[in-house]
Amino acid sequence: MQALEVAADGLVSHVRPDRVLGAALYLVVFVIVAMLLSRALRAAVHTAMAKQGRHLDRTTMSFLQQAGIAAIWVVMLILYAHLIPILRSLGTALLTGASIASVVIGLAAQSTLGNLVAGVAITLYRPFRLGDRLQVAAPTGTETGNVEAISLGYTTLRTDDGRLVVLPNSVASSQVTINLTEVSRRQ
Repeated sequence: MQALEVAADGLVSHVRPDRVLGAALYLVVFVIVAMLLSRALRAAVHTAMAKQGRHLDRTTMSFLQQAGIAAIWVVMLILYAHLIPILRSLGTALLTGASIASVVIGLAAQSTLGNLVAGVAITLYRPFRLGDRLQVAAPTGTETGNVEAISLGYTTLRTDDGRLVVLPNSVASSQVTINLTEVSRRQ
């Protein structure tokens, strides 16, 4: 019995997070858990889309799925870095660097991020839908067209003469847009 306890203590001493073998073992465990959680999230989204296909917007669900998977991996990375003593100080430095980088990237990509946030707002609030007829102000004047595509960055209208009007979502959400389809539905 004593030999078994000594062997167990020897094994546990090698699996501690401050040892290379222990850190590698924990890394494998965290990666496997993150992969399983990501797969479970994908399966849940796929099941929800199969059951509620017409009532759920594919763009929104895809965006939420990707954001959820990214959050799973970030949380697992943070937990792993917190568990391994050597990585704690490195994690603090990386967090500081990531904070500075995010401010720089945010300033450089203001219009893109504005389009992304406006795209999320459009998919959530649904001021217009695919196929709706919109009247918008464009640099060439007032344009009227049918909504052909709504992505997280841009809304595409097809005019009566076949031209495509690509409207950044930040513009679509900040300007007055007349939904002619809604007007005709109410009459």
